[in-house]
This record gives sequence, C-alpha cells and structure tokens, in this order.
Amino acid sequence: MEIKIHRVLVQFVIDALKKVFEENLYTDKALEKIFKTNKILGARDRSFIAETCYDLVRYYRKFSFVVKDETNWWKLIGAYLISKGEELPEWKEFEALDKVEINERLVRADNVRVLRESISDWMDELGVMELGEQWESELSALNKVAPIVLRVNTLKISKAKIIDLLAELKINCTESANHNDALIINGRKNVFSTDLFKNGFFEVQDASSQLVAEFLQLEPGMRVIDACAGAGGKSIHIAALMKNKGQLISMDIEDWKLQELRKRSSRNGIQIIETRAITSTKVIKRMDQSADRLLLDVPCSGLGVLRRNPDAKWKLDLDFINRVRIIQSDLLDNYSRMVKIKGKMVYATCSILPTENQTQIFKFLKRNASFELEEERIISPAESGFDGFYMARMIRVS
Repeated sequence: MEIKIHRVLVQFVIDALKKVFEENLYTDKALEKIFKTNKILGARDRSFIAETCYDLVRYYRKFSFVVKDETNWWKLIGAYLISKGEELPEWKEFEALDKVEINERLVRADNVRVLRESISDWMDELGVMELGEQWESELSALNKVAPIVLRVNTLKISKAKIIDLLAELKINCTESANHNDALIINGRKNVFSTDLFKNGFFEVQDASSQLVAEFLQLEPGMRVIDACAGAGGKSIHIAALMKNKGQLISMDIEDWKLQELRKRSSRNGIQIIETRAITSTKVIKRMDQSADRLLLDVPCSGLGVLRRNPDAKWKLDLDFINRVRIIQSDLLDNYSRMVKIKGKMVYATCSILPTENQTQIFKFLKRNASFELEEERIISPAESGFDGFYMARMIRVS
C-alpha cells in the first residue's frame, strides 16, 4: 500500500465494518457516513479506508477462517494486511497474530472454493446447481474489483469532447468496443465531485447495464414505459436514445426513488420523462396496451453485480431469492398488459441465475401466447469483464 498504517485509519475501517455487519448498512452507505462526518480525511486516507473495508466485506468468510474469529475486527484487519505483504505495527491488538500461521491458513483457504471466494455454503450450492462448471469462473470474476464506467450523455456532449475535458482534469479513460456510450476510468477517481458530472455530461453506469436501453430498439417519438424505474439510471439512458423526443413514463412503487429520478433527469437536460408512482393496480390498468416499448428491469438477487455490492453475499438468503422469483413472475404477467400489439417488452435482471432469467421467460411465454421471444442475451461477468446481466426482448403478437 502507498500509505503508512495509522491507528486512526484502522479504527475508521472498524467503524465501517461494524456498521455493515452489526447495523446492517451497505458498505457504500457506511463509508459515506464516516467520510461525511470526518471531512479532514485526505484522498489517500479515504482510499485506504474504502479499499480495506470493501476487501474485508468481499472476503469476510476467508479472513474469519484465517483468524478463527468472526467478530474481532482488529484480527481480521491484521490478517488482511499480512495477506497484502504489509508489516504490522507493534500494537497490542495485533500481538496475538502469528504471521507464519496466518500465511499457512491463507494457503489452506485458497484450496477451498467457499473460503477462497468467500461465500456461504448455500450460495455455492445454488451456483453449482444452476450454472454447473461455469459457476467457478463466474464467481472468480465477481470477486474482482469493478471498474468505474461512465455513460456519456449524448444529449449534451460528444464522447470525444468529454474524453478531452476529463483529460484536462487528469482523469484518463478508455473506450469500450462493444458499448457505444461507455468510458472506462483508469484507476479510482471521484468523478461525482467534478463540474462535468454536476452539469449532466455523464452518469456512472456499468457497461453491461448500458446495453439494456439499447436492447429496447428505441426510436424518437415512441411512447415508452420503464415500469421498475427506481432512481432512473436506465430511464435517462432511454430518453437520450430517444433524442429527448416522444413520451417516457417512469414508474416505481417507491416515490422517493422517483424524486431522485426527477433530479437526475433535470441535470441531464431531459424533458420527456413523466414519473408515476404505482400506488395500486389501477395505475397499470389505465395504461392497457398503450406502450410501444416496455422495460421490466425487475427486482432480482443481484448476483450479477456482486463486484459492486459484495455486501449481498452476507445479506441475501434463499428465502429472499425464492420470494423475488415470485415477484418477477407476477410483474411479467401483470405489467405486460401495457404493451400494445406489435409493441415490444424487454425483461432484464442483474442476475446470473437461469431460474431468474431464461426459466422465467420460458414459463411466461408458456402462459402468455400473446408474446413471442425475439432475442435474449446473457452477459457473463467472466466473459465480458463487466457486470452480469440478462435481457429478453419479446414482441406482442395479439
């Protein structure tokens, strides 16, 4: 590491880990709280705290095995630092750690998949059952640190221009051959603090996620519904691809998310978005057969985005995944009515489990002769280097 190990920084890491594992906060929110109340921390300090915290959340089971303790945060951090080749400071909290034993147990952990990749037994069994031999490579890819990916807002600026403006801020990026509007940041940079972000020239959005809006086959002037819009990452991309012409109705059951969407669409210079909270089934019924395009970016396990959300390893359980499969099926049945004849619907998840993806679509098409499958796309983290996604585009024929 490029930073001296200070006790106060280790204590901040411990504070963050306690928020994650004892108060059930997500890592990004835990770090946000700490950084907001400790503005004196410099960029390198923040980097050390964030990297150490994320790595320990990602590999919590592995380091718990190594130190034979799940709750002694000093020991866990000490073992982590040893694994990185660091010399531990002579602090009493680290006195019980034996470097030789730690390294021996790290080797042992690396020979057992659930320890090496640091996941629960049930998740490993589920992955093997659903993906077979492919699970191993996907799991390894999902433990890599995710790159920062931008999506250029083509309503306001060209990709070439934003590359130049970012370079002036010493933020270097590369283009991705398979993603039209994506720029991959080299290194870790706080792009949110730039005027370029505040002026709506780009959004932060994984490259795989950027493919979903394009998969809708949009044209300016269409009437499009994003029925599970959330905070609107895909909605504002849809609006850009429609060149800000037509009608885009962004819906969600949580109005606070739609409020965030309205802020983002304003920053992006978008005028065609209308937000609607889904307060009852009547909201859906009123839009019967009205959409040229419908996006169902449904709730899912999120197993395709573990790199960004390693917390999910410890917050997910089988009951949740079983419940979410039922929700996915219900949304397909109930929301598909909004598509007009010859209109198209895209079902999307950020999961890599076939039971949330291909199986859901197979069952839906069996129940609903009004729709036919046009195309489906499976995005593998191991093959793409980005998040795992699934997309199915269906056309309404009757």
